[in-house]
Amino acid sequence: MSDFFQTGAVATLHRLGETGFSRLERELAQFASETPIALVLPCHIREVGTKALRGIARELKSIGYLKQIVVGIDGANLRSWKKAKRFFAQLPQKPILLWNDGPRMQHLFKKLEDAELGPGDQGKGRNVWSCFGYVLASDQARMVAVHDCDILTYNRELLARLCYPVAHPSLGFDFCKGYYARATERLNGRVMRLLVTPLLRALKSIVGQHPYLVYMDTFRYPLAGEFALDLDLVRRVRIPADWALEVGMLSEVFRNCAPRAICQSELCDNYDHKHQDLSVRDPGKGLNKMATDIARAFFQRMAAEGIKLDAGLFDTLMSAYMRQAEDTLRFYAADAMLNGLQYPRHEEETAVAVFVRSIRIASQQLQSEPLGSPLISNWNRVESALPDFLDELREAVRLDNDLD
Repeated sequence: MSDFFQTGAVATLHRLGETGFSRLERELAQFASETPIALVLPCHIREVGTKALRGIARELKSIGYLKQIVVGIDGANLRSWKKAKRFFAQLPQKPILLWNDGPRMQHLFKKLEDAELGPGDQGKGRNVWSCFGYVLASDQARMVAVHDCDILTYNRELLARLCYPVAHPSLGFDFCKGYYARATERLNGRVMRLLVTPLLRALKSIVGQHPYLVYMDTFRYPLAGEFALDLDLVRRVRIPADWALEVGMLSEVFRNCAPRAICQSELCDNYDHKHQDLSVRDPGKGLNKMATDIARAFFQRMAAEGIKLDAGLFDTLMSAYMRQAEDTLRFYAADAMLNGLQYPRHEEETAVAVFVRSIRIASQQLQSEPLGSPLISNWNRVESALPDFLDELREAVRLDNDLD
C-alpha cells in the first residue's frame, strides 16, 4: 500500500490498496460522453511487434472509454509503415497513425520551417507534438492522455488512473502526471534518482526556494512518460523536440496552469520498460545524452524564470550536486539493503560521474548559446500563422492511412 503524504506544491493522488479499476473504467465511460478522451502513443518503428507493445495492444483491446487512439510512427520506410498499419489494425478502436517520415508529413514539416515554425529534428517531442496537432485537427476529443510504447508492465489500470483526474467533471484538474515505483531485483530509474533529484536540490541550496524549483522537486517521477491534459492546454504548451520532453512539458504546465489545476497520480505498483545504456564514453548517446538534454532544459527554464546563471553558479553547482549525489547513493544503498535488493555501488557511482560531465556540458552549452534549442511553437501560433495547416494535416494523415 502506498503512503498518503501530500508533497505540497501540487496534489498527489495515491494508489491506496486494491482500488478496482473496473469502477474507474465505468465512471470514465460516463465522463467520456462530456469529455471524450484521445490516447496518443509516440512510437518508433523499432517498437512495433515487441513484447512490450504486444502487451499494450492486448490491454487496449478491452478499453471502451477511449474516443480516439493516435499513434505517431517515427523511423519508418514504406515497408515498415505498412507493417505498423497491420499491427495496429488489430485494435477495435481503429487507431489513426501518423507516418512522420513519410513524404506528406515531411512536406508539412518543410512548410512549417519555411514559415519559421520548424518542429525540430526527429524525436519523441516532435512525435507527440504532431499527434497533438492531429487530435486538434480531427476535433473528436476534449482531453489527451500520453504514454510510451515500451512499457513491459502495462495494464488497464495504469491508463484509467492517468485519465481519471482530468476527465472527472468536478475534480478541477487540467493536467495529470503519472508516477510509480521502479524496481526489479534492483532499483531502476538512474537518471531520476541520481541526476534529477540531486540536481534540483543542489540548485535549491544555491538559489533558494524558487517556486519553479520547488514545483519540479514536488513531482515523484518527473521523467515519467505518462501524462494527461485538457485540450485547451494542448493548444497552449510549447515542448522540446529532444529527450527533455517530460521536463519541458512540466515546465510549460508550470507557466500555463494554476497549481491547483495540476496533480500527479500513482499509476501502478511497479513499472518496467526498456532500459537505456549509460553510454559512459559517448556523450551523444544513451543516458549520457539524455542527462545533458535534461540538465540543459532545467537551466534554460531557470533562465526564463529570471534566475541568473553564470560561471560562478555553475562552479558551485558541481560541488553542491556531488554532495547531494553522495548522500543519495547512501540513502538508496540503505533502501536496497532493507528490501533485499541488489545495489551495484560501483555502477551507481559511475553513473554519477557521467552525470557530472553531462551537467558540465549542459552548462557550457547554455553559456555559449543562451537560448539553446528553441521549443516547438504551440498550436495556437501555428493556426494563427497558417490557418489551413490543421486541415492539410488531417488530409495528409487520411491519405497515408488509406495507403495500401
